Amino acid sequence: MTIPIETPKVYAEVIDFIAAGTSPDGVIAFQPSESAKTRVADLIYREKTTGLSIDFKSESDHYMQLEHLMRLAKARARQFVKMSSYVSEELRRKVALRG
Repeated sequence: MTIPIETPKVYAEVIDFIAAGTSPDGVIAFQPSESAKTRVADLIYREKTTGLSIDFKSESDHYMQLEHLMRLAKARARQFVKMSSYVSEELRRKVALRG
């Protein structure tokens, strides 16, 4: 599958991350590339100083949607890790009681 040129690079990063498979810890650790971070910082700066064209505003909105999605995914991943840790501890406790 080819990503269209007009798609922000960060979409390709997130798509590759998802397609490669991951774990809850991998989701928690995910960080966008430095170029994506720089691009977002530039868009924010432009928005505050000179305003954004329709195209730049659209690009900025896409970044914000992806950021929101990743924040939700990271929060859910933290819940999974916490639950997994709790379940593992309960299993260890039960095994110790039987032994």
